[in-house]
Amino acid sequence: MKAALIVNRLRALGNPERAIELKRYFKTGPGEYAHGDVFAGLRVPQIRTLAKEYQGLAPAEIEALLHSPIHEARLLALLIMVQAYRHGDENERAWIYRLYRENTCHINNWDLVDLSAPQIVGAYLEHRDRAPLSTLAGSDLVWERRIAIMATFHFIKALEFVETLHIAECLLQDPHDLIHKAVGWMLREIGKRDRPTEEAFLKKHYKAMPRTMLRYAIEKFPESLRQQYLHGTPPA
Repeated sequence: MKAALIVNRLRALGNPERAIELKRYFKTGPGEYAHGDVFAGLRVPQIRTLAKEYQGLAPAEIEALLHSPIHEARLLALLIMVQAYRHGDENERAWIYRLYRENTCHINNWDLVDLSAPQIVGAYLEHRDRAPLSTLAGSDLVWERRIAIMATFHFIKALEFVETLHIAECLLQDPHDLIHKAVGWMLREIGKRDRPTEEAFLKKHYKAMPRTMLRYAIEKFPESLRQQYLHGTPPA
């Protein structure tokens, strides 16, 4: 299978010292969110270059890469899918979306989600029923919940904020730090484009928001306003 040859190439291109750093950075230790993930030790620009080289890879080979225990192989599969989605017709985009949804258990780290969910899930649902996002937000799988909020980045870039705010509200009480960071980040992205819309949401919910979520959301606020939110005294 071509996928097996590609994985062997990734291993050969990898840097063992960087692989150790990546395992630490992406929390692969016992009890951590990516326990057991395996790295070859490549940088993202290297993988992007390989994605261009392997564009046109057959769907079965892409899925085989997505099932690889090697983190960079899964990232390569997703970047190939993003590329194929961008240039594909409606039928191609539909199978890419289906492949993505059927393999969310393999899209199992925050970088894998963040580099693919807006471009595939968000893009596919742009002119369709958004109900799948609520389903993902209610999942027991943290990666599906992160996909739900990160997919809405596609809408934010089009100055459409309703879906992000809805999913953010669904995830306000999420127990996972990775969700707190993602929701706060998306709220911040809304604020960069429309501060009043972000502040309206914050004034309603800031007391109930996890501290990390709030800090991420207000990171770009003027310092005086940021301190008001942190001390529970935002302007009315």
